[in-house]
Amino acid sequence: MDPLRPTAPIRLDFAGPESRGVWLNPPPSHRSGGGLHLETGARTDFWQRTHYGFRHDDGHFWALLVAGDFTLEARARWTPRAQYDHCGLMVRAGPESWIKCSVEREDDRRSYLGSVVTNLGFSDWATQEVGAEVREMSYRVSRRDDDFLVECASDGTDWHQLRVAHLHGCPEVLSAGVYACSPVGERFACTFEYLELRPCGWAVYAG
Repeated sequence: MDPLRPTAPIRLDFAGPESRGVWLNPPPSHRSGGGLHLETGARTDFWQRTHYGFRHDDGHFWALLVAGDFTLEARARWTPRAQYDHCGLMVRAGPESWIKCSVEREDDRRSYLGSVVTNLGFSDWATQEVGAEVREMSYRVSRRDDDFLVECASDGTDWHQLRVAHLHGCPEVLSAGVYACSPVGERFACTFEYLELRPCGWAVYAG
């Protein structure tokens, strides 16, 4: 599949079968129609080494191939079943180089809104606590050269910065799309209402 280089917005509403993207680790259940709906397989995750020592690259990821700078946006809704269930946006160069953002369930009282950056095979996790009642969120990731801006908006319009990050040795072409994981459980149900790819909207820093 040839990579996309967005010159105008491309919006996917998942009204029917979507041929533009490809799955990495397809989930056991998924369908299109009024969004992309999926249920996760058991003990799936994206994480490399840090603190826990384990290496997981078996989460479910539906992605477009994208060249150069871009902004990617999606809105997710979910019904968590187990600790650590999460879903959101991901941009990926390979199993040791990627960025993801999501809300991850902790317990019946709280979840963690955060982002993971994996460089050179080591993952980090930046978080802030939110209430367990948070069950939907919009996410946005913008690429400019090898740098990335990660944002979220609970209402889909009022955007807040989660982090600015760098991917080492970032190639021109990345996989960019939506993902879901169940690190300790299974059958975590989530829906992505849309996915929009457009030219980079992250302003150049003027100094």
